[in-house]
Amino acid sequence: MNNSHTYSAQDLDFLLSPLAIRQSAEKILELTKSGQTHFHYHDDQFEPVVDYVIEVIRQNYPALEIPFHSRWGHFRAGGIDRVKILQEQIQNFDALEKARIKLDLVITSVLLDAGAGNVWSFHEQSTQKDFARSEGLGVASFYLFMEGALSDNADKPLQATAKGLQNLTAQKISEVFQVSPQNPLVGVEGRLSLLRNLGKTITDKKDLFPGGRPGSLVDYLHLRYGKKLTGPQLLRAVLDGLCEIWPGRVKVAGVNLGDIWNYSKVPGGLAAFHKLSQWMTYSLIEPLLEAGFEITEVEKLTGLAEYRNGGLLLDRGLISLKDPGMAEQSHRPDSELIIEWRGLTVSLLDRIGQQVQTKLNKSPSEFPLAKVLEGGTWWAGRKAAKALRADSSPPLKIESDGTVF
Repeated sequence: MNNSHTYSAQDLDFLLSPLAIRQSAEKILELTKSGQTHFHYHDDQFEPVVDYVIEVIRQNYPALEIPFHSRWGHFRAGGIDRVKILQEQIQNFDALEKARIKLDLVITSVLLDAGAGNVWSFHEQSTQKDFARSEGLGVASFYLFMEGALSDNADKPLQATAKGLQNLTAQKISEVFQVSPQNPLVGVEGRLSLLRNLGKTITDKKDLFPGGRPGSLVDYLHLRYGKKLTGPQLLRAVLDGLCEIWPGRVKVAGVNLGDIWNYSKVPGGLAAFHKLSQWMTYSLIEPLLEAGFEITEVEKLTGLAEYRNGGLLLDRGLISLKDPGMAEQSHRPDSELIIEWRGLTVSLLDRIGQQVQTKLNKSPSEFPLAKVLEGGTWWAGRKAAKALRADSSPPLKIESDGTVF
């Protein structure tokens, strides 16, 4: 594949927006329909997939009162509201400091969220329950934060500081996440690298992180927007703040673009996803609302190009591989196959979300994609995977370094 692209500094606003994600995703769907990708699209399976998602939504949320898709749901895995433990310990702080602490927790947790692999799990001593995959990573990262492992100030353990993040070790992550030869976790070094890079970028970007903590992003947002901002503005703040932490990625005018990949078949030659950054953006909304912020236009953000949502499309037959043998091979995140799968995930999630809204008689603002993801597609993807594979593994094998999926 030709790895050249045509973007320059004047395109950065576009590349760091949901518009770039949708542009490349729509083109990949168009290419698929014309037979120019590794996938077939099966339009006759669209309505059955929508009905499957609605069935899962009604099972999980009969009253349709669905929170935004975010990390906070994983902190409550197993029906245990661990967030209450944190809230009790910070109840005497003012609203902005509570927000800073919660952003410290959720930003670091999301950066530890890339796929754990099919074997790893976390055993929670207090409940004697085991949690795997995203829930396990969420619960384990919660305890990493709560024990003060991300702070360099023993008197203020409930925070993540630049120095604390840079002092973190693989040994500490492995200890808290219970990693062993029998319980291997994919990408420990990659996860550590992201958190250490976060510590460095916090130090370097004092305008975005004036308090020397990831959570002080709330002070930047307050200063720039007051207490009213949009979903895309929040995403841009996340992308501006964290762009330097992603290793070995495409750069334009010296700016690291993060989850954007060379793909010559789309206009400009780059396919954008910003999966972890959007996951983080969705996850910042709850603590910001609690602090009195008003966030509009959340529906302009996109679905998340990850393996549960993408797995739903393959496992329920909405798309299929032209060469089924490719499901037995491992693929890198920068491979054509994975880029096309992720692009189809974004474009088809938009369509599924719109049809779910129509069938539930909801408007996009009443029932944005963030609710369709939380209530339906992510869980539907997991349910579909479990029905086909005992270990609930994704339908494609991904070579994860802990920084993308």
